[in-house]
Amino acid sequence: MSSDVYRRIQRHPKFQALVQRRSSFSWLLSFVVLGLFYGFILLVAFNPALMAMRLGGESSVVTFGPVAILSMFVLFWALTAVYVRRANGEFDDLTRELIEDATQGGRK
Repeated sequence: MSSDVYRRIQRHPKFQALVQRRSSFSWLLSFVVLGLFYGFILLVAFNPALMAMRLGGESSVVTFGPVAILSMFVLFWALTAVYVRRANGEFDDLTRELIEDATQGGRK
């Protein structure tokens, strides 16, 4: 693409909307992940007895700590899937429309 097309894309209102939506969604997911991760670290630091709590009674060998860690990994994979789905759907659609508008000179 030519530099003229790039300039049209950068000035296009759909580009600004795409950047704003993608950025705010990325920051939201980042804060969720960081909050969960550092919350877990603080939980380990300030309440280690909770990590050793047996799930399913005294005879159980499963404790809360490993279950919490595995749950976090599953949640992080799920959040990644949510981002990928939105990126491949809404964000790609906006990008496609933006490129079509810019390469046609802004007229449909």
